[in-house]
Amino acid sequence: MLITDLLKPESIQLTLESTGKREIVSELAGLLQQTGALSDQAVFEASVLSREKESSTGIGFGIAIPHGKSEGVARPAIALGISRTGVDWDSIDDEDVTIVFMLAIPQHQPGNEHLKILQQLSRKLVDDDFRAALAEAASKEEIYALMAQIAI
Repeated sequence: MLITDLLKPESIQLTLESTGKREIVSELAGLLQQTGALSDQAVFEASVLSREKESSTGIGFGIAIPHGKSEGVARPAIALGISRTGVDWDSIDDEDVTIVFMLAIPQHQPGNEHLKILQQLSRKLVDDDFRAALAEAASKEEIYALMAQIAI
């Protein structure tokens, strides 16, 4: 399986309009709602924000991977947003986040596939060249092609 099996071009936001963590969670969840990945956006957002309270999903390198396993998710999916100004995400390196991946997993999905997805995403995102290409991508198609390189 590839990341692009979960990430659709319609779930990519080249320039996030929101400037705060809570608002970005809502903006990206809205993209997932529009693609039919969510059955209840509010329930999913609550699960993501609850997870954020446990510990920040800002992994460093300007990357955050907020995620939630929730009753509000109809099917596994990923949304991606780029912040052109950066946002405080309480990241482990105290740097602002510019690239946000949001992972949505159904509550009753068996196994720990979401952990494998997080691991593979994180592994690729520590690559400086990959991150730079992602941040500089001018279209959803460019981002989608870059993401197609990540196997789960």
